[in-house]
Amino acid sequence: MSAMGSPQATGSNSSGGRPPAAIPHLAIDPFSIAFFDDPFPAHQALRDAGPVVYLETWNVYGVARYAEVHAVLNDPATFCSGRGVGLSDFAKETPWRPPSLILEADPPAHTRTRAVLSKVLSPTVMKQLRQHFTAVADATIDGLLARGSFDAVVELAEAYPLSVFPDALGLRPEGRQHLLPYAGLVFNAFGPPNELRQSAIARSAPHQAYIAEQCQRENLAPGGFGACIHAFADTGDITDKEAPLLVRSLLSAGLDTTVYGIGAAVYCLARYPDQLARLRADPTLARNAFEEAIRLESPVQTFFRTTTRAVDIGGSEVGEGEKVLMFLGAANRDPRRWAEPDSYDVTRKTSGHVGFGSGIHMCVGQLVARLEGEAVLSAIARKVASIAISGPVTRRYNNTLRGLETLPITLTAA
Repeated sequence: MSAMGSPQATGSNSSGGRPPAAIPHLAIDPFSIAFFDDPFPAHQALRDAGPVVYLETWNVYGVARYAEVHAVLNDPATFCSGRGVGLSDFAKETPWRPPSLILEADPPAHTRTRAVLSKVLSPTVMKQLRQHFTAVADATIDGLLARGSFDAVVELAEAYPLSVFPDALGLRPEGRQHLLPYAGLVFNAFGPPNELRQSAIARSAPHQAYIAEQCQRENLAPGGFGACIHAFADTGDITDKEAPLLVRSLLSAGLDTTVYGIGAAVYCLARYPDQLARLRADPTLARNAFEEAIRLESPVQTFFRTTTRAVDIGGSEVGEGEKVLMFLGAANRDPRRWAEPDSYDVTRKTSGHVGFGSGIHMCVGQLVARLEGEAVLSAIARKVASIAISGPVTRRYNNTLRGLETLPITLTAA
């Protein structure tokens, strides 16, 4: 295990001294099970405390208001990703895996690799996939309607992306059961050395081996996203060594965000029947209904940045080399930015939400996630009259992601 580095529970605070007294100190642990169960009172406390806070549990700074989170996301020169977007500081400890060329990289290196993925996942490519993704979503909802009652997490939120995304990527049929555990591992590893992170890494060897093998050129079907990425090594845009790592980035970014996003959307529609009625009356709201679920539930809750220089945040100075934790979920419910932020409204103008991030590091899989989310909600809008929660809803715990473990529902056909 030593090759994975020894995570430091002390976080950053590279100066060794105490942070400025003007910055509120909070004892909130954003990586505790109690926090995961109900983060919203803590989110409010974080926002109310000030534009920047100091989290004593892990010795890091935090921003939870929309304005500050958006500002940090859009200033990569001051708040870098190359030192890790989790608690670990890559300048001080060894990453548990080779760093992502997208998520854990800064310009100019990031600009070059990101350009390749932007071409592979362009709007034009999404248009070519739309018909197939829509047909599979329709068939999925038809099949679930025939059954009536089922678990919406396993049989819809997970099953649908797994039925379209790995094929689009060009993965072989065998071994796909490793995909979700691997993505869960990646997002758990951004957290501190708690039980979630340690146990995820401890059982990760088979998942990591599968991913490493699948990302190689010879294992990817022609015409898929993966093969397209490798083709850019032939043109010199990326190296042969970088290509598998970029395929890996897509596997990490393109699946869990979608699974959690679709789960969030179905959960919202089940709890807000008036909004399902609005969606049914106007199925063109499907894309917006998905965006609003991403805003409200924020499947990706947090990410870190590291300061590259001393910087003023909200009137207080934060030194160089400090970890800053961005609470994306809190920003997406900030009443300073959103009217009635805790309600689900499929007609809300959602542009500007940070559920997919913002700026140069905005989620690389967002176009795929949006296409899949829209396809599922469009099928629901046209085919489903009601969604009733029919059993205990349980939460899945992850250091970075917020989503459900079980969501038993009963559908009534339109």
